[in-house]
Order: sequence, then C-alpha cells, then structure tokens
Amino acid sequence: MERSGWHLFPEKNPVLLWEEPPGFDPSMGQDPPSITPYLLKGQGRGCVIVLPGGGYSMKALHEAEPIALWLNSLGVSSFVLDYRVAPYRAPYPYLDAARAVRTVRTRANEWGIDPGKIGVLGFSAGGHLAACAATMYDRGDPGSADPVERASSRPDAAILCYPVISMASSFGHTGSRQRLLGDVDDAAAAAWSPEQNIPADIPPLFLWHTAADAAVPFENSLTMAASARRTGGQVELHVYPEGCHGLGLAPDMDCGRWPDACAVFLRNLGFR
Repeated sequence: MERSGWHLFPEKNPVLLWEEPPGFDPSMGQDPPSITPYLLKGQGRGCVIVLPGGGYSMKALHEAEPIALWLNSLGVSSFVLDYRVAPYRAPYPYLDAARAVRTVRTRANEWGIDPGKIGVLGFSAGGHLAACAATMYDRGDPGSADPVERASSRPDAAILCYPVISMASSFGHTGSRQRLLGDVDDAAAAAWSPEQNIPADIPPLFLWHTAADAAVPFENSLTMAASARRTGGQVELHVYPEGCHGLGLAPDMDCGRWPDACAVFLRNLGFR
C-alpha cells in the first residue's frame, strides 16, 4: 500500500489507508486518503498524526509538514493525514481519520511506534476532525476480515489548535459546517458536535486558541474543554489574548508559546 503521488509531498511516499476507500469517487479530483510518514529511528516511540486545517475545503501547507518536523524535533514520530474534503461530506473525513489511527496501531511494530502512544493533532477544521476522532472512536471489530479494522481507532491524546468544535451553535464555523454536513438542521448537526458527544474515557486533551480569533471564536475551545472536564477528562487549555486564525506554529508571537506547552503535555503522557 506504499504510494507516491500526494500533491503536497509526493517525495515522501504516502501510505494509502485502503486499497479501495469506502465511498471514494475519482471524479471528485482528490487523491485516495493516505498518511505521509515522518518516522524516527528506534522502537517504542510515541507518534502524532497531523490533521491540517482548511475549512473542509483544502489542507493548509503550513499546518502539515512543518508540524510533523516540529514533532520530530521533540523525539516524536509523526504522520500527515491527507483526508477527504468537500465535495465529500460526513462521514468520509472522519472515516479517514479513524482509519489513520487504526493503520498506525496495526503497523506500530513495523514503524517503531508504541501502539499505546498514538495521538492526533488538528488545526481549525482539522481540529474538529481530531476532536471527532477523540470522541467518536470504537475499539475495533474483532470479527473483521481486514486486520486494520480489528484495531481500536481511539487516539491516546488529542491536540486541538484553534479548533472548529460546535456544528450546532452560534459560535461555530458556518463554512466548515456547510462543507461537511450540507443543509441539515441543528439536531442533525449535533451528532457532529464533539462537545455534545463526550465519552467517559475521552483521551487527554490539549487545546489552544486566541481570544482575538475572528474566524473561529475561542468559545469553541472553551466549550470543548468544559464538556470534557465535566466527564472527568484530562484537559489542558491555553487562551492567548492576541493573534488571528490559522497561525500554525505562530513564530515570533505570544501565542507561539503553545509548542513549548504542548511539548510538556506530550512528555507528561510519555510520548517523548
């Protein structure tokens, strides 16, 4: 299932998530879903799957490879997920994210990864997708003929960077909701609002946002953190006063302290 050809980083030899992805339509002009590996030498490493943002319309370059390389600098292996976006709608982006976690867990020994230290990290709409991965997972289908589907899709940590969270509130992101769900009412949208679907064993969360974000209000992160905390989940939340949306690593800015804080979060969980 090794493959070169992802339009972002073809030289990195992406790994296809399926031979025949469910619901895949070549006429939509997108490559089959894949993960691009950024693996470090050694065994038993933690790893994080990176989900770039882009409003479910594209994937932002500055939220992809630079994040994978930053994680490598911490001693953490990483992957960048090429998930499906509009005109694909739910559940396909989520299926891609869940399959990515299952694939890494299934091939953990081959890739030198601890199968109990697989995280997801998403920005903006990718943050919504990471939050869905952290709340909508299953433990795998032991009766499946596909060994990947037997593996759990539960991530062991979720890092949500200025995430879109709510699909059914006034502070949600209208564009992301429309592209992911189409014309649905709030009751239907609630099924894709992670803050309304917190499981009892939600993985540890790290969230950061800026109070000045005019595109995706910081209430998204506040609501997600509060909902997870009510169930007893482990939550770390950072809200910085200044900074627009979509900053990535945010170099030379006050909110650019988030990578250092996140590094401590990962270290405390044994990822590095």
